[in-house]
Amino acid sequence: MVTLHDESPNTLVRCKRFAQALLHLVRGMATTLIVYPFCNQAQRAAHVREWCAQLLHILSVRMHVKGTPPDGSAVPMMIVANHVSWLDILAINAVRTVRFVGKAEIRRWPALGWLCANNGTLFIERERRHHPARINALVVSAMRNGDIFAVFPEGRTTSGDRLLPFHASLLEPAIDCQATLWPVALRYTRADGSLCSEADYEGEKSLVDSLRLILTQRVINMDLQFLAPIDCAHRNRRELAQMASAAIASALAVLAPRQSSGKASGPKA
Repeated sequence: MVTLHDESPNTLVRCKRFAQALLHLVRGMATTLIVYPFCNQAQRAAHVREWCAQLLHILSVRMHVKGTPPDGSAVPMMIVANHVSWLDILAINAVRTVRFVGKAEIRRWPALGWLCANNGTLFIERERRHHPARINALVVSAMRNGDIFAVFPEGRTTSGDRLLPFHASLLEPAIDCQATLWPVALRYTRADGSLCSEADYEGEKSLVDSLRLILTQRVINMDLQFLAPIDCAHRNRRELAQMASAAIASALAVLAPRQSSGKASGPKA
């Protein structure tokens, strides 16, 4: 007997979706080059939300938003989320346009890396000892000017079945700005409710491998849950990491990890 998650689109459907995704990437690059110079910040944000939502639709990722997304009034603000896939970036931006902090390798991704760089992502060069601190300083300056940042403090992706200890140093800019910290829990499942391993970016998958696996799924359900915001005032970064981690772990129904004092590192995606 064939179960729901064994069903897969045929080759023609997968090829069609792949072609649509490539064309959508080209459209995004053209918009960034040709349209953005004539747009204000609000118009750019609207373009980003629409583009991300449409790419998720092309990839048959159905978003289920829970909780109350930030409306942008509580600035400075930082979103902190668990990290499962490069789809996380699309999902968050489809709801609330933000800037991200990522690892330098992302900048070298075809098309997506260029789009990330030209839409405000800051890249950490982990091999340079003081570079994370410099990136944090840039984040602080941008947040004080009204930009909203999102970070993945686990430092790398998981399959979504657990939560890794948070790198507390990535939350330092939120403290410096006395910002509001907004935890977000993400999970990808199949129609039968089981975790969708095809959606995660764990292990040695390349971007092409990941896209190929995503295209094998008829539908991927993605839960994006906005949790209660945390006031950073009078709290240190370790305390904030513990509070955000506990909130996300509870939402995902997994154990909250024991926090470590490891150095910050960029996310895989």
